[in-house]
Amino acid sequence: MTAETAAVLPALMVVLAAALWAIQAVGAQLECVDAARAAARAAARGEPLDQVRDAARSATRPDAQIDVTRDTEITSVQISVQVRPAWGPSLPAVRVSASATADTEP
Repeated sequence: MTAETAAVLPALMVVLAAALWAIQAVGAQLECVDAARAAARAAARGEPLDQVRDAARSATRPDAQIDVTRDTEITSVQISVQVRPAWGPSLPAVRVSASATADTEP
């Protein structure tokens, strides 16, 4: 019984670490979705694009890439973030992104 436990414990720790990383990535994805929606609404109302980017960056992460496009018909916001596990900074990052559109108000 002790040998089996010793053999399975490292694999269990790897699975647990991967699950925690997946939860962190899903959390970042949800932050991006919420920030993109709020930024699209704000930009569609006519707020300055610098303020829209700053508000979206404060709602996500400081290193978020935010792209805002506004024309006479549609306003769109694209936000993407690189997510790395806190316990393994040397591991490759996962890129999560979200986009939102809104009708531009006159």
